[in-house]
Parts: sequence; structure tokens; C-alpha cells
Amino acid sequence: MSKESNSFRNRSSVSLSGLLMLPVRHLQQATASLGELWRTPLASVMTVLVLSISLTLPATLHLFTKNAQAVSSNWDSAAQISVFLKLDISDKDARNVANRIRLYPEVDSVKYISAEQALTEFKVLSGLGKALAYLDKNPLPATILVTPTERYSQPNAAKSLLQKINKQREVEQSKLDLEWLTRLEAIMSLVRNIVSALAILLCLSVVLIIGNTIRLSILNQKSAIAVMKMVGADDAFIRRPFMYTGFWYGVFGGVLAALTVTALAAYFDLAVANLAHLYDSQFSLKALTASETLTLIGSAILLGLLGSYISVRQHIREIEPSAE
Repeated sequence: MSKESNSFRNRSSVSLSGLLMLPVRHLQQATASLGELWRTPLASVMTVLVLSISLTLPATLHLFTKNAQAVSSNWDSAAQISVFLKLDISDKDARNVANRIRLYPEVDSVKYISAEQALTEFKVLSGLGKALAYLDKNPLPATILVTPTERYSQPNAAKSLLQKINKQREVEQSKLDLEWLTRLEAIMSLVRNIVSALAILLCLSVVLIIGNTIRLSILNQKSAIAVMKMVGADDAFIRRPFMYTGFWYGVFGGVLAALTVTALAAYFDLAVANLAHLYDSQFSLKALTASETLTLIGSAILLGLLGSYISVRQHIREIEPSAE
């Protein structure tokens, strides 16, 4: 029993020490792979630059799409429904209609324009004040300008609100220009699809670039890998440095891409600010948020690991000591 206990304790201590040494081995291999990149600076820098450019393009397109959506949301919220009431209703009844519409949950604000006020404004704007003075009665109806909430500024929702307002018996006609909203939504949808397609293609190119780079590195170390297999090293141990190489490529490429996108946003913000000033607007270009920056870097790391894994899984398995 004592021999079995000692054997069990020895195995337990060996396994425990192995677990404790595992992070140390990973750290050593991660540092060694970083050193390999340092020993080939030109090739490493070129690979990182290619990766950063491949990631910068979809990230920049996403940034401009996000800002375009912010601008279009302001346009949507400014959409108004013009409600023209019947000519024979009194001013009191017209105000009651405006108050009823104001209570709709889909409505953000309501502006009431009486028939007299509409006629006065028309006289000033048209310059036909003297001619209009000969009219027996006011030909203009009372008008209600309805501004929907942000949720109901979208084309389908705005159309539903328009139909609801038209059911009021005092309403003669309601008008909303849905065509430009529909076109705007279609354009934004097309831009989002284009950005998504480009992002997928460029991410695939990142995987292929890293995979090819790791493949060349494996071929350069083919003899060393064969010797390691000969002395008993398993594939997981041999793969690890190359996986860390892909990890470092992802880290450096992602960080450089994030810095490039931030610099481009700051550069274009000056031109956007000048353009907005001409239209008396205070709009400024929104840069990547902290979460978006971390997502960009994390995506680069995942792509680097994926490219490395695909390459090492195929090529390291093909190297055998007997082939040397």
C-alpha cells in the first residue's frame, strides 16, 4: 500500500508541476515567436502593414456608414405629415382635432395653423395680397403639421400613422412624401450590404495572407521540426509557436488598423466640420468607440489565429522525420 501511495503521490506531483509549468511554457513560446518576428523585421512589417490595410478599409466604411445613419436619423425625425382639414369646420373643432392627434403615441409634436393664419402667410409669400382681398371667403383650410416620433419616422410606420390620421372625419387630406424616405432607407441598406460584403472578402484575404506567411515560416524550419518530432515532440507543442506568430500578427495589425481609422476620422472631421458650418450645422464625425476599437483588434487576433491554425494543421502534419 505504501508503494502504491508513493506512486500516486509522485504522479500527482508530476501532473501538478506540469500544470503549473504550462503558463510558463506558453509565455516562453509567445516570447520566442515575438523574437522570430523581430529577427525578420522587413517581412514582419510588410505583413503587418498588409493586414492593417485590409482591416482599415472595412472599419473606415463602417465608420462612415455609422455617421451616415446618424445624419439620416435626424432627417427621418424631421419628417412631417401635413394634415389639411375640411373648409366647413370651425376653428374650435379644428383645434380639437389637433389636440386629439397630439395624444397619439406615434406623434412627437403638433403645430396648428388656422385658416386665417394660412391666408395671411400666403398673402405675404405670394405677393397677391390685393387680389386675395376680393375673395368672398378664405379658400385655404386649417392645417396641422404632425411630426412623428423617431420610431414612426420610418417609411412603413409613417404610412401607418398617415392612414390613422386620415380616418378622422374632419380631415380632408393628409400628405406625406414617403418616396424620399423609402429611397433613403434603400440606399442605406445597399451601403450596409456593400460594407458587409467587403468586410467578409477582406477578412478572408487576411486569413489567406497569414496562412501563407505561416506556411513559408514552417517550410523554412522544416528540418528543425523534423528533428523535434524525432526526439518525441508532439504536433501541439510544435504548432504553438506558429499559433503565437499569428496571434502577434493579429495584435499588431489590429492596433495599427485602429490607429489608422482614428487618424482618418480626425482628418476627415475637419472637412466635415467646414461643410457643416456652411449649412449652419454643428455635426462632427464620430470616431470609433472603445468597444468598436476592441472589436476590431479582437477580430484581427481571431483572424490571425484562424489563418495560423489552418496552415499549421496542414503542413506540420506532412513533415515526418523519415523524410529527412
